[in-house]
Amino acid sequence: MYQVLYRKWRSPTFSDVIGQEHVTSTLRRALATGRLAHAYLFTGPRGTGKTSCARILAKAVNCLHPVEGEPCNECELCRDIDSGNVLDVIEIDAASNNGVDNIRDLREETNFTPSRGAFRVYIIDEVHMLSAGAFNALLKTLEEPPSYVIFILATTEVHKLPATVLSRCQRFDFHRISMEDIANRLLYVAEKESFVLEPAAAMLLARVADGAMRDALSLLDRCRVEGEAMTAESVARCIGMADRHYLFELTDAALSGHIAACLELIQKLYQDACDMERLCEELLGHLRNLLIMRTVKAPKEFLVVTDEDFQLYQAQAEKFSTMQLLRWMELLETTAGQLRRSADRRMEMELGLIRLCTQEAGIRRQETGSSVAQEAGIRRQETGSAVAQEAGIRKQETGNTIVQDGKQETESAAIQEAGNATAPSPLSSRLFAEWGEVLQRLQGSNRALAGILAGSSAVARGDFILIKSDNPAFPAFIKQSAHANALKEVIYQLTDRNVRLGIFKPQEEAATSAAADPLAKLQENYQNLI
Repeated sequence: MYQVLYRKWRSPTFSDVIGQEHVTSTLRRALATGRLAHAYLFTGPRGTGKTSCARILAKAVNCLHPVEGEPCNECELCRDIDSGNVLDVIEIDAASNNGVDNIRDLREETNFTPSRGAFRVYIIDEVHMLSAGAFNALLKTLEEPPSYVIFILATTEVHKLPATVLSRCQRFDFHRISMEDIANRLLYVAEKESFVLEPAAAMLLARVADGAMRDALSLLDRCRVEGEAMTAESVARCIGMADRHYLFELTDAALSGHIAACLELIQKLYQDACDMERLCEELLGHLRNLLIMRTVKAPKEFLVVTDEDFQLYQAQAEKFSTMQLLRWMELLETTAGQLRRSADRRMEMELGLIRLCTQEAGIRRQETGSSVAQEAGIRRQETGSAVAQEAGIRKQETGNTIVQDGKQETESAAIQEAGNATAPSPLSSRLFAEWGEVLQRLQGSNRALAGILAGSSAVARGDFILIKSDNPAFPAFIKQSAHANALKEVIYQLTDRNVRLGIFKPQEEAATSAAADPLAKLQENYQNLI
């Protein structure tokens, strides 16, 4: 029967374990000097050699002819342990044997002396899955087991273990294996198995494995089916990396604000049975890669991509700013949360992409509007200066006053205060009619914000929504980005407008009731003089 590569090439000795020298060297010295602990804890990411080291340790303590802390792998006991025919080495899966009764049975078994070897070794894999009662039943035996019993606990989630268990074990932390070590091991296995593996293909497999040797060997086994000669292109095609160019297309379409192109791509992917939640996660990963391209000096070490895709990432990253990517990722994170709760995931994904498109269009409009407004402001200043200069001459001639300085300053201040940042052009205000429905929707999505806004009203002024509330907690509450974004999102859903929020202050009432452009007022007074 065919044996998969990760089982066939499991490390038989400590020296054969890749990337964990800080663990294997310590264990070899302990075995060579006879200073063995009664309980060990192996923790670290998946596929890094925890179970392999546990089995090697079980062989080494029972080996008839150990060599400097290593099992000989030739004696009868070593061979029988490898084949699973020795009752003194017991492997327990804590995921399926996690109850108190299972641990009680184990505790009773420890009373029996070894049948063949020098030690009874209990390897408990995924030990974090034990129940609280099972941990409590194990504690006393774990602290003071018989002299011939050794416990080896293995877990990927050490933070779930009680402190009482951690304090009774010698802990060894396994690290992720470097890409170079994984690639070299894959090339060695390919040579021994007599098939061709190019170094570039081995490095690509090592990147995808993310520090796990078992995953790398499983991928190698999978790609080996494609043919005897394995290149980077064939590996990318086999593991599904070559068909992700739709992520670049979606990103370009959203960046250009082409809603129709985004929806057409979603339609095509949906017909190809693409899961929308998975697509959102892939798009977030794509943006993360673009962010790394923008911020890291050596991005290739962080990206699991082919050389061809790396060039595409370089070109696309130039089209973005760092803040723009952060805004996109925040919006897609919101979309991902809605996808998990939505009955129609396709529609939610479409809405998320439409928001990306309209956000970009809104930012471009704001930038264009800001430039136009700045230029118009310069022209108004020049025109106002000329009008005021000429009016001053006429004032000297006629002795009449055009406009009081104090009134003019008050109106300018009212314009600046109403805008809260960049004032809208004329001060044209109206009640925001949809405010009642906004408060009603907030009752379902953000009850805390809805309570703060109870009894409030709102005024629409250009791109601003100015909120009037008598609640003293309102100003501090609305300044928090989470609440402000939630309110903007509800307003966007109702009006299809990206708005900016402000606080309607009492002194603005007089300014809004006499909402006149100071320049228009100045020109009117000037005309009256003529």
